[in-house]
Amino acid sequence: MILTVTPNTALDVTYTVDSLVPDQVHRVSAVRQRAGGKGINVARVLYALGADTRAVALAGGAAGSSVAQELAASGVPAELVPIAGETRRTTTVLSADDHAVTLFNEPGPVITAGEWAALAAAAARHRPEVLVCSGSLPPGAPPDGYAQLAAFGVPTVLDTSGDALLAGLAGRPAVVKPNARELFEVTGIRDVETAAAELRKAGAGAVVVSLGRDGLLAVTAAGTWHAAPPAELSGNATGAGDAAVAGIALGICRHEPWPQLLRRAVALSGAAVLGPLAGDVDLPHYHREHPRVAVRARAS
Repeated sequence: MILTVTPNTALDVTYTVDSLVPDQVHRVSAVRQRAGGKGINVARVLYALGADTRAVALAGGAAGSSVAQELAASGVPAELVPIAGETRRTTTVLSADDHAVTLFNEPGPVITAGEWAALAAAAARHRPEVLVCSGSLPPGAPPDGYAQLAAFGVPTVLDTSGDALLAGLAGRPAVVKPNARELFEVTGIRDVETAAAELRKAGAGAVVVSLGRDGLLAVTAAGTWHAAPPAELSGNATGAGDAAVAGIALGICRHEPWPQLLRRAVALSGAAVLGPLAGDVDLPHYHREHPRVAVRARAS
């Protein structure tokens, strides 16, 4: 079973407008909301693929109740650990004319040491084969919170940024998955392969870097690979990274070789761009494009 942990859960609200213009009043053509946060998005993708998965997350207040109701309606297996604070909202504005995506992410509620301990205890209870730790840490969480979770002793995929990423390396995660900007921010190194190698020296078993339209670069103990999508896609890219993490976690759970794992991750990432909301994947596109993803080894 693949367990995802989301400390900074969100109620995702998505507005669709004809075009986004500063200093103008906008008429919203569609409003959709659902449970969100990166780990929940990962679990949603895995559930759509038929994988054995469960999401563990913190939730509180009216927004937290909406998260619980939506997860129950969706069928995604989840355990929500209650908190006193109000679950944050994230707002996405989709511009129909140019497919631009604008996000507004709230910081999240302050959590207590007891609430964090309850989240960690819930995660430990499930005894997963693979653990996915995703997203920002909310205010009040221990800075090394992800390192604590990774110390459970199962392969861990870590998808976060900044100080949470650096501190999480102490837990020796099997894979970390920054994007190129996040990688530069924590290393100060612009060359992606060199920067990824630095994260491996600091504790990561492997580093898989999201390159946006150019796919994924994996720097591992077994070698370095670049996986590229067959075609450029336009749509809502907010959940593409989470879909890639789902593919990585599933590949680890199935003990797949890196080229096979990366092929699935890139195909899922593209399928997420075509989904209407973060956590959705266009499964026909995924199955069609999966064999067309090009994976090439790179010299060390």
